[in-house]
Amino acid sequence: MRKADVVTKVADLTGVPKVDVLVTLEAFFREVKNSVKSGENVYVRGFGSFIAKKRAQKIGRIIKRNETIVIPEHYIPAFKPAKTFVDAVKKGKLAITEKK
Repeated sequence: MRKADVVTKVADLTGVPKVDVLVTLEAFFREVKNSVKSGENVYVRGFGSFIAKKRAQKIGRIIKRNETIVIPEHYIPAFKPAKTFVDAVKKGKLAITEKK
């Protein structure tokens, strides 16, 4: 499912125009990015958490030149789903596999 599909589905379910749904969705994405970038976690109850995970400094290799390089510590964005979200996906996958 793509972003356009999500916008269409939400617009159909709520009766809100697609343009308004798209603007709202883009604003949500922008706020999540800015919050995680500034080191603040975003918690959405029943859905999950958007967080920044710290990766420690490590030694890497450039195989072609047989060189060792230092990869500095850095942060990467991550998503941790809520327990209710995980449970719903598990139940949904079970229902799909049982139908076959």
